[in-house]
Order: sequence, then structure tokens, then C-alpha cells
Amino acid sequence: MYPLLFVHLIPANTQLLNVQIISALSSTIVYIVIGYLVLLAIIYLLQERFIFKPEKLQQDFKYKYDAPFKELFFEVAQGVRINGLHFYVEKPLGLIIYFHGNSRSIKGWAKYAKDFYRYQYDVVLVDYRGFGKSTGKRSEKDMHSDMQFVYDTLTTTYHENHLIVYGRSLGSGFATNLASENKPRYLILEAPYFNFKNVVERFLPILPVRFVLRFHMRTDRWLPKVNCHTYILHGTKDWLIPISNSEKLQALNPKKITLIRIEGGGHNNLPTFPEYHKFIRDILAP
Repeated sequence: MYPLLFVHLIPANTQLLNVQIISALSSTIVYIVIGYLVLLAIIYLLQERFIFKPEKLQQDFKYKYDAPFKELFFEVAQGVRINGLHFYVEKPLGLIIYFHGNSRSIKGWAKYAKDFYRYQYDVVLVDYRGFGKSTGKRSEKDMHSDMQFVYDTLTTTYHENHLIVYGRSLGSGFATNLASENKPRYLILEAPYFNFKNVVERFLPILPVRFVLRFHMRTDRWLPKVNCHTYILHGTKDWLIPISNSEKLQALNPKKITLIRIEGGGHNNLPTFPEYHKFIRDILAP
């Protein structure tokens, strides 16, 4: 009897063990799914904190620079005010509208204005919503509208044929969209991305970025619509946005897009290379 009882107990214990294993696995899967959904919700709600790293300034902050400049305010809408700096020279050859990267404010980015006004160009830098003294809630659509408002305001003083739109890193998307909707003389992009979704996917490959991301910045869609000649400057050792992004952008229209490779250049140091300034000088030459 005892051996028979033992034989019958083995299948019962095995079945119980299988049920416990399945239950444990099911619970683990549920926790993983819940955790993943919570992660997606956090990224969706807080993504601006990861994308934008603004430096905020008091409204009474006083800018100080050695070169002649004046502060600008663009009253876009109620509660939306875009702050800018206008560096000017005597008898300018044109105006460069500079869209900076995702961090700091025009207080710090203004140091790059000399790379352009030294060649007899006026320079206007603007802060995005929530940067520096600029106000307003951010959305991609509204930020594009802000840049168009700035552009339209400046064309009341400068002819479009004398306007050059310059975008660096994050700003390359705003610059390209603006150039696609208008007729500036040139578009210059520094370390641009093919589209912002690809940049995020590179660092967060497990996420359904297409559905979570609220800022897509489709440079790849806008650039083919740009009528003026486009110059792209990109470092060959850029780890954040690899030069392959610019190579794919140039392939969209090789006849109207010139890719300038800065050998050894990274993402944040192109102005430290003499080659960068040489190419800027050649592009801006009258």
C-alpha cells in the first residue's frame, strides 16, 4: 500500500508545484507590465525635464557684453513673451537668427554671437519658452509658432534675402522648420539630428517612443522643403548625435545640402576648431 500511495503523491505534488510556478510567473509578469506602464506614464508626463535644461533668469536681469547689443521682447500672445538679444554692427551685410541647444539661456549662448558679427552680420538670439526670461507653456507646435513670429517681426527690418537661419543641436529642428516655411538666404545647421525621435530611441530603445514622445522635430521631413542652400557642420566624433544623422540629411538633397565634416569635433566643441571658423567665414563671405 505504501509504495502505491507514494506513487500517487508524486503527480499531486508536481501539479501543485507547477501551479505555484505559474502563479509566481504570472504575478511577476503583471508587476513587470505595471512597472513598464508606470515608466511610460512618467516619461510622457516628465519628458520636458529630460529634453529641456533651461536656465531661468529674473525679468529684471541685466545683460552685459562688450559688443553693442540691445534686448528684445517679442509679445507673441497673452502670457507668452519671447526674450532675445540683438547684436548689431554698422552697415550689416545681413542678419543671422541663432537658435541654441537644449540647455542654459541666451545669457551664455550670446558668447557665440562674435563668431558671426566679426564678419559684419547682425545676430539675434532668442530663448525658447521657459528659458531665460521667456515665458509660456511649451509644446512643439507653439514653439514653432513663436519662431515664426520672431522671424516675421525681423523681416519688417531686414529683407528675407539678407536673413540666415542658424540652428545648433536642438535648435536645428526649429531652424529647419522655419526655413521650410520661409525664404531665407541660407540655412546653417550645427550638429543636427535626422529627427528627434531617432535620438531618443538611441538612448531608450525599449520604449515605444512614437507614442510617448511629444516632441518629434521631424528635420527629415522639413529639410526637403527648404528652398535655400543648406550648410551642415558636424564633428566626426560627436557621440551624442553621430555624424551619420547629417549624412542621412544630406542624402535627402545632395545638390542643395553641403555637409562640412569637422575632423575630431565633438558635440559641444566645434567653435574650438579653426576649421569651423574658416567654413563660417567662407559661407558668410559677400
